[in-house]
Amino acid sequence: MKPAAKTARSLFTWAVLLVLLCALPAVLFAQPATADAATLDYRLQARELAAGVYVVEGANADFAVANGCNIINTGFIVTGSGVIVINTGPSRRYGEQLRALIGRTTREPILEVIHLNLHPDYFLGNQAFADVPRRATPVTRDGMQREAKGYEDNLYRLCGDWMKGTEARLPSADAVPGLRRIGTHEIETMEMRGHTDSDLVVVDRSSGIVFAGGLVFSQRVPTTPHAQIALWLQSLQQLEALPSRLIVPSHGIVGNREAVTGTRRYLVWIDKALRDAALAGFDMNDVLRMPVPEDFRRWAAFGTEYTRNVVNLYPRYEQAVLLKSP
Repeated sequence: MKPAAKTARSLFTWAVLLVLLCALPAVLFAQPATADAATLDYRLQARELAAGVYVVEGANADFAVANGCNIINTGFIVTGSGVIVINTGPSRRYGEQLRALIGRTTREPILEVIHLNLHPDYFLGNQAFADVPRRATPVTRDGMQREAKGYEDNLYRLCGDWMKGTEARLPSADAVPGLRRIGTHEIETMEMRGHTDSDLVVVDRSSGIVFAGGLVFSQRVPTTPHAQIALWLQSLQQLEALPSRLIVPSHGIVGNREAVTGTRRYLVWIDKALRDAALAGFDMNDVLRMPVPEDFRRWAAFGTEYTRNVVNLYPRYEQAVLLKSP
């Protein structure tokens, strides 16, 4: 097939798949979750991982009415001098319930919110934290401003009433990487790249707990709309070198270094698979029919997220091959 014809065919396939993905009703993404859709109660619980360090775990699934679009692990650190909140969730309702949960857990005031990247469930709960500094890197702040309206529309479409009253409230200050002593905790903020153009990692040095954000997916297929795999793999090397006791991914099961290793294995595999497919001249339908290692197929959200991975990433591999063609 001539390069021009192949390009046209691939672009057509990509466009059709994208339309189909956007049109899928939210019910197709439904997964069991602890959220109570009848009362719009997320049933948030704070699990203490170490003294003063808490995670609030979301469903290991895809966005759905059944889980109220709550698929993120948020967190907070009670420092002795105030509370650092890590991400605010997918909706105003989530943010309000998270703030109430923090208030039931500690009497300490909230000092600030830190957003680890630009994706919607990292900041759409911000209305509940309007009175405190909300920090993100300049790159992330720009991305949030650019994407906010689309995020609101998408999550309303996917999760309906859970999103009522949600309006994006952007970060109010820059997050500055570095090590800080806050109360009894040493907290380091590190900027990396790959899952997005700016991925923050928060390390509680006092306990060895690492909030790895979107760089790590534990027993869940990664999301890739802003991914740059080579940079992502470099960031995972940095994470593997950290002296960590527990890794808190933004999506998936809280665990140890195996979560980092698993994410790296998946990215290495899909990078090679898509590169080989492009060199072989496969179109996107061919790629979607290729075999996938069984352990990845068992990961959460495989049925939807893997297809999105191919739609997001494969055109880049095709383009790279076509640009090299005589």
